[in-house]
Amino acid sequence: MTETPSPAVQDKQDPGPSTPAAAPEGAVVSGAVESCGLEHLVLKLPGTNYRLKLAWSGAALAERARVSGVITARARRIDVVPAGGRFVEPVFGRPRRVQGRVIAVDADANVVWVKAGPALCVTPTDPRQKASDFAVGALISFDVEAGARLTPMGG
Repeated sequence: MTETPSPAVQDKQDPGPSTPAAAPEGAVVSGAVESCGLEHLVLKLPGTNYRLKLAWSGAALAERARVSGVITARARRIDVVPAGGRFVEPVFGRPRRVQGRVIAVDADANVVWVKAGPALCVTPTDPRQKASDFAVGALISFDVEAGARLTPMGG
């Protein structure tokens, strides 16, 4: 028998964007856990200074445990930009601003896969935009709604 979470628990759970079943090559991120609670973890990405605070609904993990998964996020308006680098701001904390190259588009799931340092699976939330509006290779920039999440995957 499956238990249904109480309404208070359901309200706290952010469904976030859906993660398509097949992540494109290079989209699964791996890192070490810097800290982990019941609702979030801080992920250290190797070879970078990134310490990303991400929503987490898995079991608590030990410090320095290795974890792999897909970072999903909901983007406010997405802009195509003519030039610039790839980044997630801030380096420490929850992602608020992202700029990177489109590595894949899944029009059916309405998600854009972006390489911005780490890769992210992004759902556009501006009603005037859909994932198919963005071409692979385009440099895009956007603000991130609160609730970026790490969905664990094998690897």
